[in-house]
Amino acid sequence: MRGIADVAPESVLLAGAGRALLLQLALPPVGRGVVRHSDFAADPLKRLHGTLRYIYALTNGTPAQAAAARAWVDRAHEPVHGTARDGAPAYDAHDPKLQLWVAATLYDSATLVREAVLPPLGEEEAERLYRDYARLATALRMPPDLWPQTREDFARYRDGVIAGLSVGDDVARAGRELLAARNAPRWVRAAMPLARLLTAGFLPDRLRGPFGLAWSPRRERAFRAALAVTRVVYPRLPRAVRHAPMRHYLRAA
Repeated sequence: MRGIADVAPESVLLAGAGRALLLQLALPPVGRGVVRHSDFAADPLKRLHGTLRYIYALTNGTPAQAAAARAWVDRAHEPVHGTARDGAPAYDAHDPKLQLWVAATLYDSATLVREAVLPPLGEEEAERLYRDYARLATALRMPPDLWPQTREDFARYRDGVIAGLSVGDDVARAGRELLAARNAPRWVRAAMPLARLLTAGFLPDRLRGPFGLAWSPRRERAFRAALAVTRVVYPRLPRAVRHAPMRHYLRAA
């Protein structure tokens, strides 16, 4: 029966990476912490690289790689805290509720992309995958019982958080820097128009504007066409190609 170790290596899930990162930024305590302790202009993809290294190490790495990834994230989170100030919320990267939201965006975005381009999972497999994704937060400091008990509970939690998301000016600039990737390698910059299209297509409607993601019937058609092509092409790719990003990050772990 397939679980996260089988699903996480699929590189097509990277189509949801932009959505997950922007949903994280739009939760004010997370956004404030990221903005104050990251430099999106100098290294717009650093957070994405760190997230992927962590996911692949926990789901498909050796015990030593998983332990190293947990330690690396824990060290990176240590200085990320601040008090409420001038109407801005307090934040602490070790806050279990914030870790819950980060893990929730990863699960929700991966599931959204998977359902859009790959055959559906059976009920037992879908349930196992849901349970497995909690590990991305519990491996840090989130208590296991904080993960919603059922997928229906998760949907209510996710919808409730999304309804309260807000994008301030600093977070909007950070998101736009991420999507511009001006200092990224040339091949990454070349792929960013497609990445922005996919991010906008998967993102909740009301969050597109604040992050500078234009939407129109034409872009909707382009998004649907990209998914249609992916549904035909991706499953036919060799496993080695589909899992290449995971192997890259595990070699570097």
